[in-house]
Amino acid sequence: MYTDFYGLKELPFALTPDPRYLYFTPSHTEVMANLHYGIESGRGLIVVTGEVGTGKTTLLRWMMQRLDRTVMVAYIFNPRLSVVEFYQYLATLFNIGAWENKSDLLLELGRVLEGRHNRGLRTVLVVDEGHGLSTEVLEEIRLLCNFESDTAKHLQIVLTGQPELREVLNQPNLRQLKQRVALRCEITALPNVEETSQYISSRLKVAGAPKTDIFSPGAVDYIFRCSAGIPRNINNLCDNALLNGFASSATVISRAIIEAVAATFDMLPRNGYAEPSTPVQETAARIFNSSARAELWAAGNGDSGMGVSPMTHQPGAGDSNGNGHGNGNGYRYGENHVQDARATENFSLVSPAPERDFSFDYSRRTDPLSSLSAPSASTSSYSFDRFSSDPLTRGSGTDPFGRGNNGQSL
Repeated sequence: MYTDFYGLKELPFALTPDPRYLYFTPSHTEVMANLHYGIESGRGLIVVTGEVGTGKTTLLRWMMQRLDRTVMVAYIFNPRLSVVEFYQYLATLFNIGAWENKSDLLLELGRVLEGRHNRGLRTVLVVDEGHGLSTEVLEEIRLLCNFESDTAKHLQIVLTGQPELREVLNQPNLRQLKQRVALRCEITALPNVEETSQYISSRLKVAGAPKTDIFSPGAVDYIFRCSAGIPRNINNLCDNALLNGFASSATVISRAIIEAVAATFDMLPRNGYAEPSTPVQETAARIFNSSARAELWAAGNGDSGMGVSPMTHQPGAGDSNGNGHGNGNGYRYGENHVQDARATENFSLVSPAPERDFSFDYSRRTDPLSSLSAPSASTSSYSFDRFSSDPLTRGSGTDPFGRGNNGQSL
């Protein structure tokens, strides 16, 4: 529907495993190198794992299409087979005719494999969805590895599946099969937004798009977050986004369109996904504007020659961090401590009463109340070890510790 509108020759984001659209990430390249080396050198059993939708089947089809004509390939993509059905399927793929029982089949298969090996030819068995194979069929695959000479394996086996395949191979009763694995590699999802953008552009180019900036940068970023870098999820989002864009005559797919599609398919990003792995510490929210903070600094410094200035501090005698109203908090700060505190401490307004000075709580979260010294008697009769029992005082917004403004940064 939307191909003509966007100048495309075909659908660029179909869910079929078309090898023409294979995009080689570093992990795809590594897997292909392992397959090439393992098959060419006759290593035997190769295991490839990858998350759902990362392109395992597409990669296998790309490889099989490019194998030399002399290579015989048998491809099994349905794992729900019994042992008898598995061998029936195998015999058909290897063009083995009349056989009545398993022993006849194995004898004929052995002759075929040995004859091809003696002529320098490779024979490959590719089993997709390996995580769904029964234990019995996996054991038969292990026994097929016994078709070998003193120096080489006659049958090369590629076993692919989801990450659960690793757990299957770790079962104690399959430890013999696990020991036969000569090469093991993994296909991973697209790691970042840049790779996602290149993936989308690559598919648009193959589909004949006159331009590859159909998706806005914000849309690409949200596609990555919703898809978790899984190519199949990306295809699904992009295909439906193009359909929605065509319906609304949008020449550029915006983030809003992607959000609507993601909501429809229940693919909205989970909380915290695609956020930086290292949490970024946010600065404390300001509760006063700049003029109010300047006024408070002036009031705090002008009444009693406070020992700590807004930006610098010289420690010395009498450095009690007070504001001239007998309301020191008993802390002594060095220059670095004051500057660090302004970046990390949380300040909260306790009382905005106009007839009194501003009160706020500067105690650190991790400091016990017992570390605070008692207030001056000229300020309040409250004790730092208990809250006031007077409901009028507690309801008025006054600091329960009876402290006024101590002149710290807000």
